[in-house]
Amino acid sequence: MRYKAIFIDIDDTLLDYVSCCREAFNAAMPEHPEYFNLFFDIAGRLFSEAKHGMHTVAEVMDLYPQEFIASVGYPPEAVEPFKQAFREAWAETHVLVPETIETLEALKNKGYRLFAASNSFGHLQRRRMERAGILHFFEDAFISMDIGYDKPDIRFFNHALQAVHLNACDVLMVGDSMTTDIIGAKNAGWDTCFFNRRPQEPHPQHVADFEILSLSELLRIL
Repeated sequence: MRYKAIFIDIDDTLLDYVSCCREAFNAAMPEHPEYFNLFFDIAGRLFSEAKHGMHTVAEVMDLYPQEFIASVGYPPEAVEPFKQAFREAWAETHVLVPETIETLEALKNKGYRLFAASNSFGHLQRRRMERAGILHFFEDAFISMDIGYDKPDIRFFNHALQAVHLNACDVLMVGDSMTTDIIGAKNAGWDTCFFNRRPQEPHPQHVADFEILSLSELLRIL
């Protein structure tokens, strides 16, 4: 095998981020499902800024509930209840990206060591993976809030590599974000596979070694 281990992003690579976000939002604010697009846009902008170093992921987790609650005219004291309700609901969301189970099973059968790599809270992501029935495929999950560094920080990838006792040439990073997954991993010396799930225009720093449009295509590469 060309690689000994595959690191895989979670949201929008294994779990459908938009569907999960909508489910959690509707559970946290059932009286106003029409506010979802506003909420999603605010969160998306802040997470995009985090990718470029303007915030940490931990800061964004606090910022987007505050900005959303203010934007719909709710009082500041509504922020904490909404944030807690959303996180509790988020922990239960587990809508899978198509072909996830089949691809993970095939990779395990081929003998690859599998690891998850995500920017979020560790306990939330592990709970979601467990609920989705995929946690058992992975030896470990490397989550930014546990490690103390967010992707694309090279320290995230270096930490993960040291923890699994492998060299950069032994691993492949698979993810849907050109910034956090692909460029971050390439800066650490890893090979990468860009999951272009929602086909995008070519990135000016398109440095991925491989590109796939569906998870099953990964099996043709490996």
